[in-house]
Amino acid sequence: MNNTALLLIDIQDSFKLGERWERRGNRDFEKNVSILLDHWRHAGLPRFFFLHTDPDPGFRKGDPEFRLMDFMERRGDEPLLVKNTRNAFTSTDLQQRLDKLGIRRLVMTGIQMEQCVETTTRVAADLGYEVDFVLDATQTFPIRNQATGEEISTDALVERTQYVLRDRFARIVRARDLAGELTGGIRSIA
Repeated sequence: MNNTALLLIDIQDSFKLGERWERRGNRDFEKNVSILLDHWRHAGLPRFFFLHTDPDPGFRKGDPEFRLMDFMERRGDEPLLVKNTRNAFTSTDLQQRLDKLGIRRLVMTGIQMEQCVETTTRVAADLGYEVDFVLDATQTFPIRNQATGEEISTDALVERTQYVLRDRFARIVRARDLAGELTGGIRSIA
């Protein structure tokens, strides 16, 4: 796993505005992201943090919510890239940074699971990277259809994301299993 980088995508206070955070699907999100971050730091493997910016309240660069969530405590030597696209490649120099480090495998974590994290996963796979999508280290929220009022639950979004990514774009894994692989344990796939 020496050629593996951890991507921490859009884990920012912007998502705590309004009622959205209370309706999140993964109540173990912070714990699972922390497991991976601790293991990657201990192993001295690359970590990349991302913030998403757009015109929405909380996502503008000057907004007080436009910052990483406190639980991660980013270190000064850990890159923070700001993106304005739904994937972490198009509007940043991520690919050049990965290539310079010889990275060929990426571990995906972050918010919003079926949007920026999934889109980054698809682009990474198309660019030739091996991808581990850590399902329990991603976060999502119910999505309402503005035209009909119908809502897609977080459970339905998680199920759909697993189906469309597995064996096509990524390996679906759990945080503890991936941490075990890093330390030489036996892996178990979600």
